[in-house]
Amino acid sequence: MTKDFLQQLGLREDNPGTFTGQESSRSDHYISSYSPVDGELIGRVSLTTRAEYDAVIEKAQAAFLQWRTTPAPRRGELVRQYGLELRAHKEALGRLVSYEMGKSLQEGLGEVQEMIDICDFAVGLSRQLYGLTMQSERPDHRMYEQWHPLGVVGIISAFNFPVAVWSWNAMIALVCGDVIVWKPSEKVSLCAVACQHLMQKVLKANEVPEGVSVYYTHLTLPTNREL
Repeated sequence: MTKDFLQQLGLREDNPGTFTGQESSRSDHYISSYSPVDGELIGRVSLTTRAEYDAVIEKAQAAFLQWRTTPAPRRGELVRQYGLELRAHKEALGRLVSYEMGKSLQEGLGEVQEMIDICDFAVGLSRQLYGLTMQSERPDHRMYEQWHPLGVVGIISAFNFPVAVWSWNAMIALVCGDVIVWKPSEKVSLCAVACQHLMQKVLKANEVPEGVSVYYTHLTLPTNREL
């Protein structure tokens, strides 16, 4: 089978496993991903060091302070653009899901379609973050309800849904003003790297603060000296 979809998604033999939005880093330790379809090596993804993990969390915490003040419709516009990237790369990403996880191609394409659908839903939600306005017993006084972002939202996804589960949570969190930290299954790391590559384009085009959407692989085990 041809594997042009790997190049279309920006995947290489060795791939960085730590992203803080637009920037990436890699350690000297890698985890290999083999396809259950033909047993061949698809690529390698670097494991995240403790220092890289700390940097990811610090960037996310700092980005939240700015992202929460961004108007919700503008946050929705970012999600809309990500949906367009998914539409443009649906075939390639669906094939990757099938090849790395082992789903049928139709299931792989269907999972990407779920990502597109949740983007569309989240865009509409970005203009519907309503709050109640209530009458008060005090004269010349009104009460109203206002929703506030939570902060840094952690997302852990399993191997059998490599991309859809992340998007279900991530797109809603983003339009609500939260920043996201994704820890995917190490069995399908390349699916997560591909999703992050597509997100990088959107983040850069919109000059989004570093740390709004971040990703990291399994942490490397500490040495005895580090313990």
